[in-house]
Amino acid sequence: MKPETLKKNLMVCIHLLSWNAAIAGDHTVALTILAEAGNQSEAGQTAVMAVIIQRSLERNISLEHVCRQPRQFSCWNGKRYSDLEHLLRTPQAKFALWLEANPDRIDLTQTKRANHYHATWMKRRPYWAANRKPLYTIGDHAFYRL
Repeated sequence: MKPETLKKNLMVCIHLLSWNAAIAGDHTVALTILAEAGNQSEAGQTAVMAVIIQRSLERNISLEHVCRQPRQFSCWNGKRYSDLEHLLRTPQAKFALWLEANPDRIDLTQTKRANHYHATWMKRRPYWAANRKPLYTIGDHAFYRL
């Protein structure tokens, strides 16, 4: 691995660990993964986590704050934590909780540093995806870097 890649990965790890420690006990990130991609493969759930991490790095805010920003993840539109908390009792929750607890283990280069995605089953693509080609598709999600 190139020295600049190692340095960048180290900085990502330090950033994520500091944010992760600040929100211990709150499972907003896991709930976001479950609500957005709980029906997807582990690769699909990991890709959603990678988007959360990438946005956290770009915006210099915690993973939790990325998830709860208005109109960023449709699962939170008009919802409270208690509305989604039941998802923590699903079989998929174990992996989502692992992702939430281990953001430093996600390799953002494998997901091409995507920072947006949408469901491919949507009748109309989001405005920000107009005239853009996805970087990749996993399950029924198309991923982009804007």
